[in-house]
Amino acid sequence: MDQTDRAISAADAQGLAAELQERLIEVRAEARASAAVTLEGWQPALAGSAFAASAENLALFLALRRIDLTAEQGALARLGLSSLGRSESHMLATLDAVIAALDAMAGGGPLAGPLPPPVDATRAVIEARRDALFGSEPTGRSARILVTLPSEAATAPELITELIAAGANAVRINCAHDGPEAWAAMIAFARDAAAAAGRRVPVLMDLGGPKVRTTTVSVPPIFLAREKKKKLKALARDGIAPETRGPRLMKGDRLMLTRAPTGAEVERVEITLSHPNLIDALRPGAIVHFDDGKLGARVLEVAEGRAELQVTEARAKGARLAPEKGVNLPGVDIDIPALTEADLAALDFAVGRADLIGYSFVQTVRDVRALQDAIAERLPAGAQSPAIVLKVETDLALRNLPRLIVQAGARGPVAVMIARGDLAVEIGLERLAEIQEEILWLCEAAEVPAIWATQVLEGLAKEGFASRAEATDAAMSQRAECVMLNKGPYAAQAVGFLDRVLRRMDRHQAKKTPRLAPLKAWAAPQAL
Repeated sequence: MDQTDRAISAADAQGLAAELQERLIEVRAEARASAAVTLEGWQPALAGSAFAASAENLALFLALRRIDLTAEQGALARLGLSSLGRSESHMLATLDAVIAALDAMAGGGPLAGPLPPPVDATRAVIEARRDALFGSEPTGRSARILVTLPSEAATAPELITELIAAGANAVRINCAHDGPEAWAAMIAFARDAAAAAGRRVPVLMDLGGPKVRTTTVSVPPIFLAREKKKKLKALARDGIAPETRGPRLMKGDRLMLTRAPTGAEVERVEITLSHPNLIDALRPGAIVHFDDGKLGARVLEVAEGRAELQVTEARAKGARLAPEKGVNLPGVDIDIPALTEADLAALDFAVGRADLIGYSFVQTVRDVRALQDAIAERLPAGAQSPAIVLKVETDLALRNLPRLIVQAGARGPVAVMIARGDLAVEIGLERLAEIQEEILWLCEAAEVPAIWATQVLEGLAKEGFASRAEATDAAMSQRAECVMLNKGPYAAQAVGFLDRVLRRMDRHQAKKTPRLAPLKAWAAPQAL
């Protein structure tokens, strides 16, 4: 087919432009009306806030993305116009510019309407917020690198120095581990290392949150019989009770969730939870995941104070279930306070010291207000309030995310962490790739930085070797404003690797917008 055979005639183009202009004018009116309703509901939080403009664009994004514009996109692309697919940070301006261009193509005269704002201008707000939260990058890399500090960093300052030298822009302290003395040492070492490097390295302190965990796990004799005799002898020689390792559960095994251990010798595994009242929220057919999804079980029967389950998901060799392992209840809205007593104690230390506070298992606007109030109560006079990082870990948090962002942003700096571990278990692994994309788009529309987190280069950080899938995932993370690495003996190596991957991707991509940088993989064309 010749290129001219694909072209559209001038008359057809004019008619198509007129139809599209009429349609987009309708879409514009519908979206603005819907966005106005949304903004009215947000006004109590936004009154007098500098976040109002970002919230307005977010409301318009939500309204426009509820309309199916698939057919219109194809027609706009055929006319050589923007298909509205990269307009998250400037929704109304791009829509108006396309309508004006269609008017000119339909015979309405020379282009007299607005042009979409330059990409650099629309990115300025979110980039400024990125730099304020996660530090600047002297070499110009677009995404910042946030790395989790190990407990050893409290006594080995050289670990932090190595991470910063490798390219880390900010550091994370997990408040679920260690304590104030260790945290203070880590922060002091991080400040010293940053000063020596002539940089500002912000500190994120991540609250543990009310994660549901197993508290006790019984090991009936029938499950001990599954252990190899050689292994049992080795454990006995080392003084380790087999029960402490937890039972190995296989597909088809039954287990019981109970409010309290019965103490009786039973044939099935009995498990108690850190939040026993959640048992009453279960219904037959519901799925419960254990240990970050290593085990999945279906609820068979629920009675007062107990629920019987059957394992439906496990590897061929099964998986062990021990105390203090995470529990996820997809589809069950967990109504427990997002701030625990341990979190409040951690805030006593963190407020006035940390630059950012990570909010684990935040789910509702009420949760956000609770943290904002707790921070305000502890903030020293004249001190700057730390930014809040909303960690999206449950389906309810995902559904409420626009409201969570507005509530947090109305009172101070905010970022969103795509916590892909718990989130994948909650919404299903097959939805994760789709949802992480949608969260990135939503955050761009709200002009808030997004953090790409969980198992980024996990193999490299922990084992010294990255898989091909991990390298691709690291490349995709460049579209976020910040990428989080976990701790590991090879963390500095992982930071350096990620730094190089992000720089390469900066040549080709800016958020959803491809950059037409020259390709270097092929030589000049040669005759066959």
